Amino acid sequence: MSILKKLGKELIIFDGAMGTMLQANGLKVGAIPEELNIEHSDIIIKIHKDYIDAGANIITTNTFGANKYKLSSSKYTLEEIINSAVTNAKEASKNSDSLIAFDIGPVGKMMKPIGNMDFESAYNYFKDQVVIASKLEVDIFLIETMSDIGEMRAAVLAVKENSNLPVFATMTFNNDERTVTGTDPENMVLILESIGVDALGVNCSLGPNELKPIVKRILEFSKTPVIVQANAGLPSKTNGFTTFSINSIDYSKVIREFVESGVAVIGGCCGTNPNYVKEFSKLKPLYKKNTNYNKEDFVCTSIKRVPLNNKITIIGERINPSGNKKLKQEFKNNNQLYAVKEAFKQIENGAEILDINTSLPEIDEELFMKNIVSEFSGLVDAPLQIDSTKPKVIETALRHYSGVAIINSVNGKQKSMDSIFPLAKKYGSYVVALCFDEKGIPKTASERILVAEKLIKRAKEYGIKEERLLIDCLVLTASAQQEAVMETLKAIKIIKSKYNVKTTLGLSNVSYGLPFRTLINRTYFAMALSYGLDTVIIDPSADGIMDTLKAFNVLANYDKGAVKYIEYNENRPVVEKNTVNKENHTVKKTITSNIEYENYLSKFLLEGDTNEVISYTNTLIEKIQPLEIVNLHLIPSLDEIGLMYEKKEIFLPQLIRAAETIASAFEIVKEKILSNNNGNENISKGKIILATVEGDVHDIGKNLVKILLENYGYDIIDLGKDVAIHKVIEAIKKYNVKLVGLSALMTTTVENMETTIKEIRKNFDDITVFVGGAVLTKDYAMKIDADHYCKDARESVVTANEYFSRK
Repeated sequence: MSILKKLGKELIIFDGAMGTMLQANGLKVGAIPEELNIEHSDIIIKIHKDYIDAGANIITTNTFGANKYKLSSSKYTLEEIINSAVTNAKEASKNSDSLIAFDIGPVGKMMKPIGNMDFESAYNYFKDQVVIASKLEVDIFLIETMSDIGEMRAAVLAVKENSNLPVFATMTFNNDERTVTGTDPENMVLILESIGVDALGVNCSLGPNELKPIVKRILEFSKTPVIVQANAGLPSKTNGFTTFSINSIDYSKVIREFVESGVAVIGGCCGTNPNYVKEFSKLKPLYKKNTNYNKEDFVCTSIKRVPLNNKITIIGERINPSGNKKLKQEFKNNNQLYAVKEAFKQIENGAEILDINTSLPEIDEELFMKNIVSEFSGLVDAPLQIDSTKPKVIETALRHYSGVAIINSVNGKQKSMDSIFPLAKKYGSYVVALCFDEKGIPKTASERILVAEKLIKRAKEYGIKEERLLIDCLVLTASAQQEAVMETLKAIKIIKSKYNVKTTLGLSNVSYGLPFRTLINRTYFAMALSYGLDTVIIDPSADGIMDTLKAFNVLANYDKGAVKYIEYNENRPVVEKNTVNKENHTVKKTITSNIEYENYLSKFLLEGDTNEVISYTNTLIEKIQPLEIVNLHLIPSLDEIGLMYEKKEIFLPQLIRAAETIASAFEIVKEKILSNNNGNENISKGKIILATVEGDVHDIGKNLVKILLENYGYDIIDLGKDVAIHKVIEAIKKYNVKLVGLSALMTTTVENMETTIKEIRKNFDDITVFVGGAVLTKDYAMKIDADHYCKDARESVVTANEYFSRK
């Protein structure tokens, strides 16, 4: 019986931690664990056998870090290490029924927009692994411990495009129930289901007790079998050794709750060993299939989820060079920033989804579409509708988009259906389906319904449910084909009564050629809503559109108690549109905006608008002293954005983008100070040393800290990763630094953090040390004699600010 036939029908047991077992077998700090596949294959085989003997149905190859980036300093090639890892697993499992999962971990670099790794680079790292492993006849690909949904998508697509094997995918979450880059459990489920993984869930992160709310959320949203591989509780320091807080018996008690709730695959992560596997393999008879999911269909997503059920959704149409002279010119200038500003403006005015069209003869449409999608990633929270007539452009956008998008569009022509539906299936997208075919646009409602039915039938042949379709019955211009306008509405009503689809319209076409177009548009909008229109593609700031929608939601019983309608109209006298007062540097929010900016500069930082930031700073520098600009404008703006981050109004990509954008302002101020003082003074708020401890090659967290601290005005001495203890000591002496930040990601290297701190204390009596890393807790940090524990990059800024303000 194949693993896919067992999934969801019986409990499947994975093995436990590899790193924990390697440590127990004498793995030296700083050694590359994957090299042991070659140098100590006997140890690796024994670990696999121990897990099989404990009851593991699936063992995981020792290849978590087996990619070309992480192995760049290895004496062995990627192929040699993977060959050995798989050979060891096969040797261990040859007399058993256990299957082999090829383990794929993160590359070790951050994806754009936070880091520099783009989709293609990440994809190629994973493809290299998959191609080698596929030839060795493993049974499953396990993609685990991912914190960035974009990197996870690259890994999944690399597996699916270069292998026919099942894909299990797990992400790692923080205490706030989000990944480092801001993905929550529900979005993870939507995105991973859209690209067809076979099992999904959570690993590492936390102990089983701390994972309870996250697992609950996943089970309530996922139709796909769920996998959980928790740590053995939280790490702590006991008798000089790193230990975990939950033993195998107590661990199994919590896992029992998961199994009885419908978790289909159970395994262990950091701190677990064969004793844990032995305990929870006893839970097989208790497994119950998950029937708790209550996910709404019709949900597209980016950072934000937008359900399309029981509501009317505005799809903003303004990011389209056709009819937009300013946007057309910016596209020609290869500038995506104006599109970003249009995106924010439309969201502020009520758009929940944004249509993106880059069709312009003078530019490379495919490249520009990719750049805009990348620019929007993690910055603009509205889901995207990809608008193009070229399948290649659509696929490029869908590949790079870390969410569930809408394709605009497919029509009833055979060529269109056969080119667009495969893309919709592969990437799990929704599709705007236009009611015309080789015969043109039908004149009557009944003829349009026939085209719609053809589209629905063909979509099902490609495995696309009708729930993924948004039927556009096409409105013609009232000025030229007046009698056809009502046929569109009739078609909408009949289609909604017969099929489980949604409907949409590019509505503004109805008024073309008539005076007072806004009056026609909003009147027809109201009529279409009464016939069953679900979404509308329009400029949300157009006169009367939001008024009509708010009123309709009350009358249609969508807005219970008219709460949103009243709020909307109570705010009306304040301001109708975004207005900026440059004298007091404030921005009033629109009546539909989610965020109110106290500081004028914050808006431009969130938009990544370097030009406006430079202009703003140059204006100020003519009026006030440079340090006043820093203290009264730049730092307060960053602090406001930091507060938004802490409140979860924005997430790490937006925080980093804002910090990088303000760098241009700091450069202007620095140059002014240097010119005023003949180069003898700068605006540094203090010097800080950062280092990833010896033996640890993961520097993602440290690099995020560096970006934020530098853009808060601190001088950062970055010692890099895998930093020997004596180099930290030498740097403290050389640069006379009193604040040191240390990072460790791996359980196998966190002990070196303690050793480094001890050596610092031995040599200095006035050094303050702050620490961070995925395996650390505040309690653990205090036990290893750190002065401060920073749970994330933003916390490091708070720590630095407090330290230097005391000084």
